[in-house]
Amino acid sequence: MWKAALVLYQLFVFGQPLRAQDDVTAAAITPQYCGLDCIRQGGPGCEYCRITRADVKRALGFNSIGVFGSCIPWPCFELLGEEDPKICQHYVQAPNDVKIEFVHELNTTSDTVVVSWKPSYYGIAFLRGFQVSLQALGGSSVACQLFLFHRNVSLPASHAQRVYKSDPFHGLSLGSQYAVTVMALPVPEEWKKFYRSKIFSTRSCAEKNGLEQCKKDWYPKHIEVQQEGTAITVTFNLAPPNLGIRSYFSLCYANGMKKYTDITPNSSKNKTHHSYQLNGLEEETNYTCEIAANEVDAVRKTFNVQVLHIQKGGSSPLSVTPSLSLMLPLGLAVGAILVGLVAALTRRRPKLQKKKLDIKPDIIKRHQESGAQEEVMSLTSNRLTPPRLLICYSSCDGPAHVKAIMQLGAFIQQHMATQVCLDLWDSLSVAEEGSMAWHCRQIRESDFILVICSRGLNRRPKPPEGDDKGEEADGGVYFGSNAFSSYAAVQLIGEEVGRAKSRGRDLSKYMAAIFEYSEETDIPTELRLVSHYMLTSDLPQLFSHLHGVALHGPGRYLKINHISEEGFTKLPAGAALQWAISAARMAMTAKMHHSVEGGD
Repeated sequence: MWKAALVLYQLFVFGQPLRAQDDVTAAAITPQYCGLDCIRQGGPGCEYCRITRADVKRALGFNSIGVFGSCIPWPCFELLGEEDPKICQHYVQAPNDVKIEFVHELNTTSDTVVVSWKPSYYGIAFLRGFQVSLQALGGSSVACQLFLFHRNVSLPASHAQRVYKSDPFHGLSLGSQYAVTVMALPVPEEWKKFYRSKIFSTRSCAEKNGLEQCKKDWYPKHIEVQQEGTAITVTFNLAPPNLGIRSYFSLCYANGMKKYTDITPNSSKNKTHHSYQLNGLEEETNYTCEIAANEVDAVRKTFNVQVLHIQKGGSSPLSVTPSLSLMLPLGLAVGAILVGLVAALTRRRPKLQKKKLDIKPDIIKRHQESGAQEEVMSLTSNRLTPPRLLICYSSCDGPAHVKAIMQLGAFIQQHMATQVCLDLWDSLSVAEEGSMAWHCRQIRESDFILVICSRGLNRRPKPPEGDDKGEEADGGVYFGSNAFSSYAAVQLIGEEVGRAKSRGRDLSKYMAAIFEYSEETDIPTELRLVSHYMLTSDLPQLFSHLHGVALHGPGRYLKINHISEEGFTKLPAGAALQWAISAARMAMTAKMHHSVEGGD
């Protein structure tokens, strides 16, 4: 009996440290307020420290924000390698289980996230820290956070189950896509498997603040339809006064016909509901209707309207009792007329049937031809993953042109089912590999290559020299060595095209395109052999090229509303692309006028 009690006591005593260790492992490790000096000295209170911009500037002797966008390509070597170079020479694999957590905050116009992850088993004993970068898809700004362990730490394998967290990333736009990258330090010599990336979307205004607080996302929830005779009345709930919505619209469509109605409620009469009339609808027809606030990109509420047949009854005649002498002749006359009509119809029935049979095929054919124009082809593809598209361009035409490139890449990735590779979105890898090596690898690994041709593409840029303009330079790092490597990449693509043409190979991998403010002559001679497009009018043709689907087929055509010439601007990414192209056109025009006046 006492032996059993002793065993239970030992299990209880030794189980407490195990449970405590599990709790420590499960608890997330958050950054500490300690500086770079504490890490170098190896103090016990410097287990997991955030490195501020001031620490980096003091250690490097210059402000790295303008050069690297607050990221450091070699953080371990630059910050810890002076004391002991050996601590930054071991391989550490990429972190695992990267997650995004939204943080509650009072600001209703932006979102805040915290990134969490787990370290890898491989190389954990030599792990020195992490670098976390966050970048908006379609933008060039990069936010980075750097976290280091003290130099004497050596993590055991059990710590691979620990969860490490970043500091909050504030001010993220609502309803936008971001890419987060968590990199383990030190960075190995082999540029593989040392970082983990994840794309996520911030919450919409309605998800964060509620529908009643968002002007763009609000839509009527309660809709009632009533029909009294020929009058159809629709009643819906109005938007809250704090949103400032003053007008609405309704759109009903059936059988290819559309009926648009402007709605302007009088808030002095009723502040909660409003009723309006639907006029001009056909009887015995089912309509699909939409109602929304008269705002850009407003969410539409769909409802159905069934127009019933209206019985049109006349006034009842006065009651009159006719005499029998008048009714008898009238009845005989009506009977004779009916007999004659029956006989005539009986003789003409074969002719009518023959005539109907002769005409019906033509009518059916015309109906089928007209109906086929409205058919929509389904997008079928055997590809398991989206096609990978590399976009090459010249940054010599200024920041407005580069902004148009970024917006084009964002639109293609979000709405054309394509994975876009753009050096502006992968600045960390470009800095690590070198711009030319990065372009060569992407050319080899991509399914398609799209060269955006412009006036500056045909001008050979000068190789970068060692001028230190810091963060005041126009365009930062993208207008220096990037321009030279992009020019070299385009030359390499031209050589690939010429080689493939001479050997009779397929050229569909390569494409050229120009924006509306460029000319056909801006396309280099070596790229005249490949398919070229005018953007944004040729977005459907570009979609057809990327996915291998025909725009037209027997009696049908491919119709995708959000990439049509008139439909893409209804999307936020399409409107941003249109605005960026317009701004680039104005900048290019002003630049040409300036060069003409200067005698260039």
